[in-house]
Amino acid sequence: MRGDPSTPSTVRAGGALIGLQGLVGVVFAVVVLVQPGVLRAADRYGEAGFLALMALAVMGLGTALMLGKRGARSPAVVVELVLVGIAGYATVPSSRPEYGIPVAALCVLVLYLLLNPRARNWAMDLEEVSDKDPD
Repeated sequence: MRGDPSTPSTVRAGGALIGLQGLVGVVFAVVVLVQPGVLRAADRYGEAGFLALMALAVMGLGTALMLGKRGARSPAVVVELVLVGIAGYATVPSSRPEYGIPVAALCVLVLYLLLNPRARNWAMDLEEVSDKDPD
């Protein structure tokens, strides 16, 4: 798999982290499937299938970013913003800051990697802007 050589390293790193988030989502889906709990077996299959589908989509976004696909940046930003909200919910109302704070920190890092000036210029297919005035 060859990617676009003009893709900034920050975007590639962000894509790798998003892919890792998707992989964690797949593992979580498997845990939901095999762990007995309050859900009936049929409900567990449905929930695990939905979680696995979403996790695979997130992994696809990460792969697309690593390959330099500009169209994956906006959906990835939306996913990270949703995850920041989930991390906030885990931290405060659910009283589980040991889960929420690391997830929020990772999301903020990924958002920085995808929204910095080099990544923005790359996404808009602009040339690098130099600090020097051409005149």
